[in-house]
Order: sequence, then C-alpha cells, then structure tokens
Amino acid sequence: MTNPLSPLFGPAGNSDSFRESGLKHTYQAFAGLAEMGLTAYEYSAGHGVSGSTETFAKIGEEAAKHGIKLSFHAPYYISLSSPDPAIRARSIGHIGKSLAAAEAMGADIIVIHPGGTAVGRDEAMHLTKETLLAAIDRHRDTAPHIRLGIETMGKQGLLGTLDEVLEICCIHPRLAPVVDFGHMWARQCGETLLTEADFEAVFDAISAGLGAGVAQNLHCHFSKIEFTTAGEKKHVRFCDQGYGPDPRLLMNVIARRGLTPRIICESAGTQAEDAVMMREMWMQGARAMKN
Repeated sequence: MTNPLSPLFGPAGNSDSFRESGLKHTYQAFAGLAEMGLTAYEYSAGHGVSGSTETFAKIGEEAAKHGIKLSFHAPYYISLSSPDPAIRARSIGHIGKSLAAAEAMGADIIVIHPGGTAVGRDEAMHLTKETLLAAIDRHRDTAPHIRLGIETMGKQGLLGTLDEVLEICCIHPRLAPVVDFGHMWARQCGETLLTEADFEAVFDAISAGLGAGVAQNLHCHFSKIEFTTAGEKKHVRFCDQGYGPDPRLLMNVIARRGLTPRIICESAGTQAEDAVMMREMWMQGARAMKN
C-alpha cells in the first residue's frame, strides 16, 4: 500500500532495463517497479496519443494492482502560445485526447508544455492563458477531476519559468504547476538550485502563489541535464559526472519539511534506477530528521 504521508517516486516511461529484460508492453512494467519500491509512473504520449481505450485501461488496471499512481504527459508539439489559431485549436484537441486517455488509465494529471515566445513573452502568456481557458471550457465534461499540469521548461526561448508557470496556474483551479528541477537548472545554465535554500525557495514561491497544499503535494520532474548557453541540451543519468542539479539537496528539503510530492525521474535510460536512488536519499534524510 502507498503511504499517503510519503513522497511518491517513479520513472517517466520505461528504463533501458525494461526492454533488456525482454518486456514489451507498458502494463508489464508495474510489478517490477513495485518490487523496486517505486510508487509512481508517468506515461509519455510526447509524440502523440495513440492506443485504444482498452490498452489504456489495461495499463491503469495493472498500475492500480501494484499501487502505482499514474500521470500522463501530453504531446510535446502542443503549442498554447502559437500565433496561428489553427495550431492552438489543434492543441486544444490534443489536450482533449490526452484527458480521455488519462481518464481511461486512471491518471490524475496531464503534463503540458506551454509553448514558445516568438510573439514576445507578454503576448505568448496572453495566448497561453486564452488557449488553456478555451481548452478547459471545451473539455469541461471530460474527466473534470484530472488536472492540467503546466511544466517549467529548460530552454530560454520557451515559456516556462517558475514565475510564468505560477502566473498561468492562477487563472483556473484546474491548472497545476509541474516543476521540472532539471529544466530550471538548465535554463539558468547551472546558476540556480545550488543549495538547499534554493530548493526551499521554489516550494515557498509555490505556496505563496497557489497555496501550501499545492506545494505540499507538488507534481515534479527531476533529472540531471546537460545544457548550453540557450538552456537544456539533453537529459543524462545520475552516474554521469559534471551535471546537475544535485538530487540529494532536494531530497533533504523534502524530508526536513515533511513534503509529499510525486517525483518523476526523467534520466536518460536509467529513470527507474535513478528514481530508486532518490527514494533512498529521501529515506536517509527522513531518518536523519528523526535522530
């Protein structure tokens, strides 16, 4: 059984070890994840929502059987801020397909990238808010219990600073922030999230902007990331040296504050194994708090 007073840890998609073991179908992943002590999984439809309702339901049944909480990543090509009305209309449609798939599998949040800033940041923010409100209205009867998560982004040319995400999420109670700490690190070229105080400031900002409950139960992503002067280049593994941010800093903050986030690991190929490492770091921090 999942402890409601503990953080949830799990991978985004399947690690290389999943395929190397001969498994092929996502619904086969959850027994192994549970054996590893993991309690969360993010299904990625980044390249499009495909699959039958029956397949999504099978994924949900197997995840529930093993105590795994599900989230759903909507297509990467959604653009809430596009100046082209046709692209925004298609994006609203992709959100609807994502909600339907998430409902079939029992996920409680879909993760959405806000889009670019070719029209300027102010206009991009305006279009993003307008598109999200239209999407919520269009799909108000499609799984209204499922939150629309707006992700912090790793490239400087995209919408998705923490402040922008919090501002967007203020416009409707169905919206929720999805903080990707690796993206935040890469966007600032490794000049942030260097101390526990830096991580605490993120939770404080969320609490101030959206309420303590949102900060307490934050849905977030974590991986180490290689960056350039433009921000995110690629996700790497915890074992790769010279990259950040440091997961132990975040785990110490979560343990000290008694926070219960859902932390999805997006390492490149070792996401389940690195999620286990984060869980162990958190457990060490929690034990230290008791001593």
